[in-house]
Amino acid sequence: MIPYGRQDISEDDIRAVEAVLRSDFLTQGPAVPGFEDAIARRTGATHAVAVNSATSALHIACMALGVGPGDLLWTVPNTFVASANVGLYCGADVDFVDIDPDTYLMCPKALAEKLAQAAQAGRLPKVIIPVHYAGQTADMAAIGALARAHGVRVIEDASHSIGASYRGAAVGGCAHSDITVFSFHPVKIITTAEGGCATTNDAELARRMVLARSHGVTRDTAQMQNADDQGAWYYEQIALGYNYRMTDMQAALGLSQMARLDDFIARRHILARRYDLLLQDLPLVRPVQSPDSYSALHLYPVQVQDRARVFAALRTDGIGVNVHYIPVHTHPFWRAKGFDWGMFPVAEAFYHRAISLPLHSRLSEADQDQVVGALTRALTA
Repeated sequence: MIPYGRQDISEDDIRAVEAVLRSDFLTQGPAVPGFEDAIARRTGATHAVAVNSATSALHIACMALGVGPGDLLWTVPNTFVASANVGLYCGADVDFVDIDPDTYLMCPKALAEKLAQAAQAGRLPKVIIPVHYAGQTADMAAIGALARAHGVRVIEDASHSIGASYRGAAVGGCAHSDITVFSFHPVKIITTAEGGCATTNDAELARRMVLARSHGVTRDTAQMQNADDQGAWYYEQIALGYNYRMTDMQAALGLSQMARLDDFIARRHILARRYDLLLQDLPLVRPVQSPDSYSALHLYPVQVQDRARVFAALRTDGIGVNVHYIPVHTHPFWRAKGFDWGMFPVAEAFYHRAISLPLHSRLSEADQDQVVGALTRALTA
């Protein structure tokens, strides 16, 4: 089976993890700050906070921005459920903004209309989470301007987009947002096995996220209330937090992977351009790349008619295609909250036709030819 995505692990990666295993620190050692520094340098952000998953990063980002009961969080239906769940973790209500039919990203026009209606009703969201689907960046200049005009905070869910850029600036620099979140799951651009990171240019937001990832506990005397007459053993819990820490083994793997980030993305672009050529005469819709965005190309989604039949034929032929994503608002959990089919028609229409073809740095041209051959047979049968 040719998988739709997979990790690319080198001998250098293995040696980096082995070095940690032979060191004094498996967790809470020097590797995590080293990895955070690499992320901050790459994105241009002032602060980076590494955690054990992108979901954890989204959660602590919401916590840092003060999302709580009575608040409202908006994201898109075309995402994994975590982008919405984090609002519920904080006790907030969640709603969705439909996507653009060409880019599959949060639609600025739909956002503008929904914000205007929310302002008139006196029920604006506290936070908006646009999702950089498939590695391509949402129109953050437009989204950021709309959010600022209404006093709304922005978290970029860039789980698909480490190494991407928007209008010439690295994603993660937070030029149009408060916080950006990345994922390092094995199918993403680089991996730490499981892991995530949040970047920000706001020192106070970074401080809150650092607290939230480790039980709300600090050893920083400047943050303590009763440190003056205590010894070096002393720490204080000053907030409610979680155990969301990244291990040094994960961070060492991530730091080693960062050295090949540009190569990984360049390979994905070569393969995507090749898909564009090989698929141009088939009855399907290929993904559109915005001139404003240099995509990390986490996914190569195509749209086809009779998706269920085509999907089954590809799987039978050994092609590990997948679907990204079942619209969040259509899951039973969310339907029980009052959402239903028909509420976000663009995202739903995309879902009914979408198939993610294999795309990763270890995909060979022979593998790609096999994918295209199977897809051609399925579409012309």
